[in-house]
Amino acid sequence: MNFELSEEQNAFAQTARAFAAAEFAPHAARWDAESFFPKDAIAKAGELGFCGLYAPERVGGLALPRLDATLVFEEMAAVDPSTTAFITIHNMATWMLGTWGTEAVCKTWGEDLTSGRKLASYCLTEPGAGSDAGSLKTRAELQGGAYVINGGKAFISGAGATDVLVLMARTGGGGAGGISAFAVPADAPGVSYGKKEHKMGWNSQPTRTISFDNVRVPADHLLGAEGEGFRIAMKGLDGGRINIATCSVGAAQGALNAARGYLHDRQQFGKPLASFQALQFKLADMATELVAARQMVRMAASKLDAAHPDASTYCAMAKRFATDAGFNVCNDALQLHGGYGYLAEFPLERLVRDTRVHQILEGTNEIMRVIVARKLLEGDADIR
Repeated sequence: MNFELSEEQNAFAQTARAFAAAEFAPHAARWDAESFFPKDAIAKAGELGFCGLYAPERVGGLALPRLDATLVFEEMAAVDPSTTAFITIHNMATWMLGTWGTEAVCKTWGEDLTSGRKLASYCLTEPGAGSDAGSLKTRAELQGGAYVINGGKAFISGAGATDVLVLMARTGGGGAGGISAFAVPADAPGVSYGKKEHKMGWNSQPTRTISFDNVRVPADHLLGAEGEGFRIAMKGLDGGRINIATCSVGAAQGALNAARGYLHDRQQFGKPLASFQALQFKLADMATELVAARQMVRMAASKLDAAHPDASTYCAMAKRFATDAGFNVCNDALQLHGGYGYLAEFPLERLVRDTRVHQILEGTNEIMRVIVARKLLEGDADIR
């Protein structure tokens, strides 16, 4: 691995840092407090290419390596993990549509999605199918020249505020092999949305259930071929796991930066907190965990870019480690702030709330351990 970033990579990171400082930092606390979805700010991110970072050029994407995308996401997440996390989900759904969509689908939505003028949601989870995604029950039946979709989805980011749904539905028998993927207009007749969920964090993006009641979509809205949906979904999630891990790394960096400044500014017993060795040790451990998480995420991204045969395993390891470490760093930074860390006037309590869900979504960290363990127990596994 080359641990030094290129000039171009540094330029991407610096652009993202400046964008987040100008467009996210002044508003992130209000967006969280008011549960406001900042579509205008996301559209401005799209103007810089941040809504189609690794989407194919055929739909107007930048087709960047996943490693380069992590640099952008990390800088934005240091300021606002919630809004950045939605942008990563949108990037994942846009990449899936641009990679497997028909010409008609790509022409209809592609450039609008990569520009941020329109937004996408990823629809896999159901009320009865979370970690066991292969057991989903939403069904799509081919009738004439259209698929008719019935069922429901849960915990869908952006639901009710996005324009296209990248949907997994069952077209065949039981198990993963019977699942197909579709691009569904979010306002199609028969699509309805539940109430906006009240959540611990991620308040700058809405989360709702979605119901499909005889929703008809043209046959050319199928992504890939029938029966490929689960494979497409899992390929999307490899990148999605890196994305969410990166959001944890970014949030942890933001928390560490805040803690460093506070230790210099705050005085107790006639001395700045930075002079107390116990707090120095805590800060050093936080920085060490953060650097380890960042390098693991970037290694996994490099494996994915290189189409390494074990890339999925590295993505699972990175997601597990970085989301645990990122949450712990944010929580430790809050502790270093004492009572002030618990106040909404400071960013720490928001960073803690926003990073907690990263250990759950895109596959729980327990499922990440299952993925890694299964690979390790194979006879020819060589994970190092």
